[in-house]
Amino acid sequence: MSEQNKQSFPTYKGKPLVRCGDTLYYGSMKDKYVIKMDIKSKKKVGDLEVADKVTVQLMYTDPEIRTRKQIVKTSEKNGLYLALDIAEAWLTRALAE
Repeated sequence: MSEQNKQSFPTYKGKPLVRCGDTLYYGSMKDKYVIKMDIKSKKKVGDLEVADKVTVQLMYTDPEIRTRKQIVKTSEKNGLYLALDIAEAWLTRALAE
């Protein structure tokens, strides 16, 4: 398969960022940890709707672990940019262990 035909995801600081509705996943599912961000509320800024409250969760990617046990850390941030900042810090530290 050529490089052009491979599906590639947008990245943030070198890690994949995948969106499904109001949920974003940051990091690779091949790694031990991934970040899940849920947009809880939005607000209008001009003509755009932007994320207002975002829940950030550091999670294990191991499917053998029960869903409730997968969550390592959780936090709520005001805005997507603050959520991405904490997500990047948490994921970098967790993957460095």
